Amino acid sequence: MQLDDRLQALADFVPVGCRAADIGTDHGYLAIDLIREGKANFVVAGDLNEGPYEAAKRTVHENAMDADQISVRLGNGLQVLEPGEVDTVCIAGMGGVLMTQILEQSPDVVKKLTTLVLQPMNGAPELRTWLYRQGWHIADEALAVADGRIYEIIKAERGRVKRPAPLDLLIGPVLWQKKPPLLKHHIESLLFQQRRVLTGMEKSPRACKTKKYEVIKEQVRELEERLTW
Repeated sequence: MQLDDRLQALADFVPVGCRAADIGTDHGYLAIDLIREGKANFVVAGDLNEGPYEAAKRTVHENAMDADQISVRLGNGLQVLEPGEVDTVCIAGMGGVLMTQILEQSPDVVKKLTTLVLQPMNGAPELRTWLYRQGWHIADEALAVADGRIYEIIKAERGRVKRPAPLDLLIGPVLWQKKPPLLKHHIESLLFQQRRVLTGMEKSPRACKTKKYEVIKEQVRELEERLTW
């Protein structure tokens, strides 16, 4: 069993020797890899839906993992965890705003965490903003390609630091610092999305007079500038 580039990027951000949870585990591939590669000492693999939960149980059994290594659980978000049971949580394959809601629903669990490894399908700027507001900061970021799509992977750790500028929250503050090979493609994708929003708003004279229109227009200009670094 080999992880695709997206899941491998998540695994790379998991601290060695941690106790981890993979929320929305699907088939349990990430959980198995974390144990097999010695990254985590124990993993809770949780999923909300019966199908993925049963699939994860089968995969864990087929890979000869026992309950002391991986505990597969059916339940909603972090509600499958006891406070202090794990120190690292991985959440992938869902929207960034949904991720913030999942984290907000279990404050006692989140309070005991030291690391979050997140892969939002959308809403990454909102997720980054939430992290900084809640006393987290972005320690590392990566881009990965799977099935022809670029994914953003965010590693957050405890500690209040100055919140990055809005454009950096859109692009990814560490991505901009590191400038990985996929960064230009990532910015081009963001630029396409923002231009599309702008085009839609320009069909309405009322929308063109809003603050949101001016903000997006400025973001388009700044993204175009960033492409020329």
